[in-house]
Amino acid sequence: MTVEAVIFDWGGTLTPWHTIDLREQWRHYAEMYDPGRADELSALILSAEDDAWRAGREHQRSATLEEIFRSVGVEPSGERHERALAAYHAFWEPHTYTDPDVPELFAGLTERGVRIGVLSNTLWTRAHHEEVFRRDGVLDLIDGAVYSSELPFTKPHPQAFRAAMDAVGVGDPARVVFVGDRPYDDIHGAKEAGMRAVLVPHSAIPAVQKGHVEGDPDAVVQRLLDVLGVVDRWNA
Repeated sequence: MTVEAVIFDWGGTLTPWHTIDLREQWRHYAEMYDPGRADELSALILSAEDDAWRAGREHQRSATLEEIFRSVGVEPSGERHERALAAYHAFWEPHTYTDPDVPELFAGLTERGVRIGVLSNTLWTRAHHEEVFRRDGVLDLIDGAVYSSELPFTKPHPQAFRAAMDAVGVGDPARVVFVGDRPYDDIHGAKEAGMRAVLVPHSAIPAVQKGHVEGDPDAVVQRLLDVLGVVDRWNA
């Protein structure tokens, strides 16, 4: 069947995988929010975040940063929180830059009449993700995006993939390709939803973050720009 849309995962796919100190992200927040108890608070937030991601892996239940903050007694509003959140985002900024292949890849898909989507398991808001894409000059090339922070569920739940299909305006999953770096969330999830799946196998995913099954990709690419060749073969 003709490929009408390609939907991409974000972290580890559209932006390359970086291994980071997860405690350090929250230390940046906590040192701005409450310097006197930064160690304690950063540990509490990290534990709550771990619980949220575990619920996503095991039950496909989504979460937001606001929910995590409130679960540890932090009110996610006000000037103090905004300064702390800015410090958290500044920590993450070097790890959010879009892969250099993406502008040419997105332009090539658009020239071929293929719609472009994004489906990300994320705690972050749509506004923050869109700011990242806008900074890197690719926001206007995306036809539709879905973030789990706006849904009741995460990948690999089939409704997450259905929401992404709706966002790009394609109704038949056999005409959709999903590109991701995680064999469980992305490849298994997309295949179960009836899509073709392309694996980008360069992320050092920790064992604790891997799911209980791995999907069988229809193609494996060594760089994102190779997706154009895959689509061309399937549309030949």
